[in-house]
Amino acid sequence: MTFEQAFTNLKELFAPADASNFKGKLAYQINIKGEGEGTFYVEIIDDKITIEPYDYKDNDAELTISYKDLVGMIKGEKDSVKLFLTGKLKINGSIEKAKMIENFYPKG
Repeated sequence: MTFEQAFTNLKELFAPADASNFKGKLAYQINIKGEGEGTFYVEIIDDKITIEPYDYKDNDAELTISYKDLVGMIKGEKDSVKLFLTGKLKINGSIEKAKMIENFYPKG
């Protein structure tokens, strides 16, 4: 799988995300390692979510994870805390803000 394919799939999975009750700004750089390797960002400003295939160095948190594990997190099939504790999810920056991204995942 190429990064372009991985990014397209992830963007579709995240499309139903809901930030309608959020006010403020959060920015994440997500680094996919292994299959589909590449970098993209998720930015949430007030009630708008933007996902683009670029580096975002001015971020609140940088997450490094495999494509498969990220898909599992978004679908609610994998626990981010367990992934973090086992080293499958690495976080640079604010762990508290990194955890907040789960509030916007599509439910169900």
